[in-house]
Amino acid sequence: MYKIYINGTPLFLAHTSETGGAPSSATEAMAAPYHGNPRMLLNYIDMLEKNPRFGSLTLYCEAPEQLFNDFSSLYRIVEAAGGVVYNAEGQALLIYRRGYWDLPKGKVDKGESHEAAALREVEEETGLSALELGPFIGLTYHTYHDNKGRRVLKPTYWYRMFTTQTVLVPQAEEDIEKAEWWDARSFLGSGAEVYGNIRTLLEMEVGKG
Repeated sequence: MYKIYINGTPLFLAHTSETGGAPSSATEAMAAPYHGNPRMLLNYIDMLEKNPRFGSLTLYCEAPEQLFNDFSSLYRIVEAAGGVVYNAEGQALLIYRRGYWDLPKGKVDKGESHEAAALREVEEETGLSALELGPFIGLTYHTYHDNKGRRVLKPTYWYRMFTTQTVLVPQAEEDIEKAEWWDARSFLGSGAEVYGNIRTLLEMEVGKG
């Protein structure tokens, strides 16, 4: 199953067996079959972009990989990478920008590995240089429109990282107002504004996902 955030709403691309095969009647969740027509996908994408009234939308079929490929073909793909960084006390590093808490991440440069990009972006956005790269922990997807109005799908590759460094320097030119250490479980219960894909990742990290 694929989970993609469109305008804050999770879109699930699933196998029929993962949904029970029947559309939901609940207004907060919607499910519908996919019959191989990308034009139908555009209708659902447009609906979620303009009127995100559903808690979630699930599209299902017998070949979810093909469904994902059809969905991806409607977007420009921009890969990114980032990190969930822990200090010696086990606290996770979060950054605050444009009204939301986030994790440090950024675009993968041409010829750059996901691991190298994740380390570079964390260093640039937080000022941390003494980073130890840990395991790959997940892949998230979200969409947006670029400055030319094109639809972009951003797959972000996430790695666990560790540091003993304590001084944080938020990257102001990227609109990062602050960088802080948080207990991840406490953060999730704080009511702080956070993007859905970031919340999902942190829930996985604390064992709630």
